[in-house]
Amino acid sequence: MDFYNKIAKGYEELHKEEQLRKIRLIKKYLNVRLSDKLLDVGCGMGLTTIPWKCKRYGIDPSEILLERTRQKNKIVYKKAYAEKIPYKSNFFDVVISVTAIQNFKDMEKGLREIKRVGKNSFVLTFLKKSSKKDFIEKLIKKHFKVEKKIEEDKDIIFFAKK
Repeated sequence: MDFYNKIAKGYEELHKEEQLRKIRLIKKYLNVRLSDKLLDVGCGMGLTTIPWKCKRYGIDPSEILLERTRQKNKIVYKKAYAEKIPYKSNFFDVVISVTAIQNFKDMEKGLREIKRVGKNSFVLTFLKKSSKKDFIEKLIKKHFKVEKKIEEDKDIIFFAKK
């Protein structure tokens, strides 16, 4: 977490366009309704949470990133790790995690938690240059039914169901 706390001040400048490009691509394949509740796991400053038109929630373990996003948005943000999501089972219509899985302390536990709190619509992405790429893909396929896989510039994107 120290890394993200250290780069928090320039995070948006470094990653904004890249993250928004991923969200535009995801929106082509993911139908989110106004009535849906969406959770963004590893939301950082909320770059991948903000563009959705629904009830939005975000969790991230970096208090500094969350403080910066709370200054700009009216989204429900909580400091939490993917491995212990502070919501009841099947609470969210949609759960996304954009470029965060490779940073989970325990990836399998984090993915099980994502599955637990989501109803049946998931978008999971991770850096395709990650040294953990094969392991992460295997875990996603173990815990979710992958409906679509897209490789974009920097990430591998999985659209999945329970």
